[in-house]
Amino acid sequence: MVERKLRAGIVGGGRGAFIGSVHRMAAQLDSEVEIVAGALSGDPAKAEASAKDWRLARWYSSFEQMAKVEKKLEEGIDFVIVATPNHLHYPVVRAFAEQSIHIVSDKPMSFSLQEAEATVKLIEKNRIVFALTHNYTGYPLVREARALIRSGKIGRVNKVIVEYLQDWLLQDLEKRGHKQALWRTDPKKAGISCCVGDIGTHGENLLEYMTGLKIQSLCADLTTFIKGRKLEDDANVLLRLENGAKGTLTCSQIAAGEENALSIRVYGTHGGLEWHQQDPNQLLFKRTNAPIQIFRPGKPYLSPEAKEASRIPAGHPEAFIEAFANVYRGAVADVRAVMERKPLKRNYPSVEDGLRGMRFIQRCVESHRRDATWIKF
Repeated sequence: MVERKLRAGIVGGGRGAFIGSVHRMAAQLDSEVEIVAGALSGDPAKAEASAKDWRLARWYSSFEQMAKVEKKLEEGIDFVIVATPNHLHYPVVRAFAEQSIHIVSDKPMSFSLQEAEATVKLIEKNRIVFALTHNYTGYPLVREARALIRSGKIGRVNKVIVEYLQDWLLQDLEKRGHKQALWRTDPKKAGISCCVGDIGTHGENLLEYMTGLKIQSLCADLTTFIKGRKLEDDANVLLRLENGAKGTLTCSQIAAGEENALSIRVYGTHGGLEWHQQDPNQLLFKRTNAPIQIFRPGKPYLSPEAKEASRIPAGHPEAFIEAFANVYRGAVADVRAVMERKPLKRNYPSVEDGLRGMRFIQRCVESHRRDATWIKF
């Protein structure tokens, strides 16, 4: 049994980045991981300064060097965290996969669908763990909703409504040097999509994770509201699911007054479920001509999946970092399983989920370019 903490490295996520610190807190929350090495920026000076901020034992000026050196060290990293802009995801993944180092990557999985397909082959060839941080799957009540749907409590799913609304790109921040806006609105760094790639894929993943249903076809209308912006900042997508159910997915980064309003409603033949990310400790169960039931985390009536995702007693709020950490908990468990030659549980978004996310982006853009025609998924 491997009883020591796992050693992690990180690429990207240095000074000025939001997601790097989130990965750091989430990875280390359960005291299973210690981040010891990093290539936190393509700028050597910033990489060194960021490494000092994090008090890392080792820092590198390039991820290529990091992958090769860490593999040779007796106490090298067990897995790497990929927290770069989209255009670097595949090169970083390839560098570490070729060294048989396990990977936890930010989403979307890659810059293009072709790179996503290549990533799947890399992971399969090198037989390594690959987890994608669709962190909303880590919330206890998202897992409770999934368990309720699987158990048949709401009957056959007929309708799903997903919304992810923000307003932070309502202004042309990219023209003012805003780091996060700069790369997300740049086709050379973000890929073929901004809004769908950045937040729409979270909605797509949450829908398929919670319902257990795959998208079969879609019809997408993408809009760029801010003049001069190169990629879309708003999207409306009609969905057809594999059991005949219908869905809508709306994502927008120009919805005035909205902060991070991700929500999902699932309606079946016997009842409906409703969950909001900004009020994550409440799941509504609705039935015709009956009172609404409210589920909360930490309660004994929850499913084993939801209980496992809860860390603290009922009444104590659990939120974003804890949900993110649940993805890491699953990935870390499987890295240990590989070391101990035990079966994997894959209790986290996988490389296959990442491929579906990239296919979702591609199909949405393709549908839009064809004047919002229906496209097979």
